[in-house]
Amino acid sequence: MMMFLTKVSLWDVVKKQLRFKVKSYRGTFTSLMVLQIIGLLFSVGGEGGFSGGSDNFSYAMTDYSSNILFALMMMWSFISAIVITTKAYRFDDYIFVANRMSSHIANIFFICLSSIIGGITFLLASQSIKLVSLFIQDSEIISTQPPTILQLTSGTAATIFYLFLFAAIGYLVGTLVQKSRLFVIILPAGFIGLLFLNVFLAGESDVVVDVGQFFGRETSFLLFAVKVLVVSALAFAASLWMSNRMEVRQ
Repeated sequence: MMMFLTKVSLWDVVKKQLRFKVKSYRGTFTSLMVLQIIGLLFSVGGEGGFSGGSDNFSYAMTDYSSNILFALMMMWSFISAIVITTKAYRFDDYIFVANRMSSHIANIFFICLSSIIGGITFLLASQSIKLVSLFIQDSEIISTQPPTILQLTSGTAATIFYLFLFAAIGYLVGTLVQKSRLFVIILPAGFIGLLFLNVFLAGESDVVVDVGQFFGRETSFLLFAVKVLVVSALAFAASLWMSNRMEVRQ
């Protein structure tokens, strides 16, 4: 009897795991569509405006934006990444001849793919707000500011990077929680405590604002992308390091 040993490369395992995750984690994309519909419904009501007029005419202006939709997308990315780190999802990887490294790489690729899909569908959903407003508003003139191709491209790319960033943070949070359930209490308590401490020392809570401005106020798209990728890489590296210190099949 002859026995043959087949050497399976890391990338072959990663590709198989990624295909499996895309087919199995369909609920991730279903929740994406549901949240986009919810965001669309909340956004078509407008976020503010003003009106006026005289005896002969009247006018009203309503501002529409995709801020609510964007916030829901960030929440979806964050929570989806946390869900991927749970035991039920991690045990799915054991149907393959895999290790923690291949599992993490496949998860990162899946998060990247999800971010791209989320960014593209966000573009379509945000533009749909204008179309829906045309049908529900009882007015003769609706003024819109059409974006240029460059604005659409850069806006979609920025959304993809933001989704990837929030997913990386969510992945780190999920890994911390899997390492110790105490982090379910420690992380929210630490965040709230930091806000209160900032208010006590500075008179106002600007921690979240400062963190947001670190990314949002960057005028160079290249530097913005570098910031996002560096922070995301650190989050994924920390997740991998902690995961390797966890017991097998913990």
